[in-house]
Amino acid sequence: MAQGTVQVTHTGTSRWRRRTGEYASLAAALEAAADGDVLTIAPGTYRENLVVQRAVTLRGPEGGQGSVRIAPADGVPLTVRASAVVQDLHVEGQDAAAPAVLVEDGTPELLGLRVVARSASGIEVRGSARPTVRRCTVDNPAGVGIAVLDGGGGVFEECEVVAAGQAGVAVRSGAHPRLERCRVHHAAGSGLTATGEGSALEAVGCEVYEVRGSGVQVTGRATAHLTDCDVHRTTGDGVTLDTDAVLTLADCRIHDIPENAVDLRSRSVLTLTRTTVRQFGRNGLSVWDPGTRVDANQCEIFDSTGDYPAVWVSDGATAVLDSCRVHDVPDALFVLDRGSRADVVDSDLSQVRNTAVSVSDGATAQLDDCRIRDAATGAWFRDHGSGGTLNNCTLDGNRTGVIVTKGADPTIERCTVDSPSEAGVYVSAGGRGSFLGCRVTGSAGYGFHVIDGCRTTLRKCRTERCARGGYEFAEGGPDTAYDSGPLVEDCTSDESTGLAASAAPEPVVQTAAQSPGLLGSIPGQRTMEQEPLIAAAAPSEPARTSQAVLGELDALVGLDSVKREVRALTDMIEVGRRRRRAGLKAASVKRHLVFTGSPGTGKTTVARLYGEILASLGVLDKGHLVEVSRVDLVGEHIGSTAIRTQEAFQRAHGGVLFIDEAYALSPEDAGRDFGKEAIDTLVKLMEDQREAVVVIVAGYTAEMERFLSVNPGVASRFSRTITFGDYGPGELLRIVEQQADEHEYRLGPGTPEALTAYFTKIPKGPAFGNGRTARQTFEAMVERHASRVAQLSDPSTDDLTLLYPEDLPELP
Repeated sequence: MAQGTVQVTHTGTSRWRRRTGEYASLAAALEAAADGDVLTIAPGTYRENLVVQRAVTLRGPEGGQGSVRIAPADGVPLTVRASAVVQDLHVEGQDAAAPAVLVEDGTPELLGLRVVARSASGIEVRGSARPTVRRCTVDNPAGVGIAVLDGGGGVFEECEVVAAGQAGVAVRSGAHPRLERCRVHHAAGSGLTATGEGSALEAVGCEVYEVRGSGVQVTGRATAHLTDCDVHRTTGDGVTLDTDAVLTLADCRIHDIPENAVDLRSRSVLTLTRTTVRQFGRNGLSVWDPGTRVDANQCEIFDSTGDYPAVWVSDGATAVLDSCRVHDVPDALFVLDRGSRADVVDSDLSQVRNTAVSVSDGATAQLDDCRIRDAATGAWFRDHGSGGTLNNCTLDGNRTGVIVTKGADPTIERCTVDSPSEAGVYVSAGGRGSFLGCRVTGSAGYGFHVIDGCRTTLRKCRTERCARGGYEFAEGGPDTAYDSGPLVEDCTSDESTGLAASAAPEPVVQTAAQSPGLLGSIPGQRTMEQEPLIAAAAPSEPARTSQAVLGELDALVGLDSVKREVRALTDMIEVGRRRRRAGLKAASVKRHLVFTGSPGTGKTTVARLYGEILASLGVLDKGHLVEVSRVDLVGEHIGSTAIRTQEAFQRAHGGVLFIDEAYALSPEDAGRDFGKEAIDTLVKLMEDQREAVVVIVAGYTAEMERFLSVNPGVASRFSRTITFGDYGPGELLRIVEQQADEHEYRLGPGTPEALTAYFTKIPKGPAFGNGRTARQTFEAMVERHASRVAQLSDPSTDDLTLLYPEDLPELP
């Protein structure tokens, strides 16, 4: 479209200076215009760098929104330094070192602009500028969508960032904008970010989604306040706070987050009011470090999609939950490490698969007037120095109400435990605790079960309708030696008149007629029932031959040494089978394997193929793969870990049990959990079921070496270690080529070379995902390709299929 003319209408009253008329260029029109003039731009493309320094109105023709394009070859297309009105223009920026629209001074109004750029930023506000920006759209896949810097401010209303190569909205260096009813999506960085002391961001009624970083990031002493906002479908955390950041969320919704919904560290402070957090892959609230604090009031955290606690408080942090609901999660609240504290008031914790409240490593939890329902464990104080108070709480329908172990010493006061399926209160392994005025009713096991001579105090407690007895003090009782066993005062049960230390006709302690076994007396035990016999199914189609499966293995990109190792092992098994058929002795081949290497190198895929090979050779019945990790094997009570590990073996019977990150079973601080029990059970089952299950343990090379070195019993069960090396640039290129072929894309001229250079330069740190990185790169290219092709009115088949070097994402 050719450049048109500019109509200037003079609105002043001066008789000696008339500026009304047409001008051939915008620069000439702006030079002639004075404050109050209206510049109406004819449709066309203007290759000019505009600088608006007077309070004029600059607009496109009536009803012709988007028909005026400001598109210079380089530099800043539009600079505003006055309280002007700029309306209905299409601004294109091509300079990677400059913004497309720059506002430097005044209180201008930017209305209905569409900014399409490959610039440092789409719209940038600096210094003393305080613009009002309404209904503007920014599409800038090369840089920041909207940047407010150096003390700048202003209001952005009903604006949309449809693509950004970095942050969607960035606030830095003391800037303080307000966003109202804005949408930010498809940013390669964070959706909204505020950084630096004095920087402040306020957002009302906004939506952030489909961003590759955090939805909202506040760092470095910045502050932010979000009201009635939605943050969802991010690649990273939903909300991130770091280094003395302060954030308030009111009436917000954070959901569909694959990582932590909210993560705060380093003395940051978060206040949540009437905010919902749901569908998160890791923690709903993750709170770390001394001085870090979260206050949640009338909030709801629920519907976790992962295997992590909903609220995690550690390393000296503090969390306060008031009138909150946490439900449908694996664990509700984990508080750990000395100095960490959680205060929970008038809140509901329910539908918890494991533990509602876990306190460990010297942490403290205070719960007042709370309700804990339908959890495996209501509250578990785990170890020495861990404590706190449960006051006037109800624990209803949990497997076990309260557990105290390993020197923990909480105070449980005026609490009611109703209908536990195993025990109301369970104290073992040196646990202490004071239970004052508590009540257990309707237990399917014991009311209070104290073993190992634990020095627990029970005062004015009562039990009713407990199937196995109200009180059980194994290995010690209330009138044993002073320094051993529980202290019982004024406790009663519906089975007797009371429990007292003085002699009485009735036994002091109600004890089962026959002592149950170790597993039988521990809350958390699972009942192992005989599965019904199933009639033999009709013969299935024959499995693939080993050569066919090896062909699929050979088709994988790279992994040459892995392929040689698997082939060598397959040949050993095959020849051994043939020797036995011929009546000859065959060497015994241990089939259990160790896979070491970084994530994304194909370990799980090779494990699946290995199982299929063994099935085709008749070594395994099925050859299916069962993938587990620590969370699937390690239980919460003594004995439950062995049962979980046995169940995993049962699922893998006839196939391969693949234990990812196996070193997590043996952490360096191994005294904190039951991982050793899983390892001991694993070793025994590998021997007992060596013909029925093949075990593969996998993880990072260094960590797996440590794991095997400190567990020689495990190491002796594995025949060999197969190392999966990182992919090189050429192999990563081949993965992208395969992805492109599968999804009907092609690499355009120069793209293979650009990809090779990209994969050569990409950092190979902990975030590097090998094959996963290659696939993510392809996905990013497709996304950027879509942003580019969407601007074409009639794209050809080549336009729709060819990926060019410009579609490559920025290096992380």
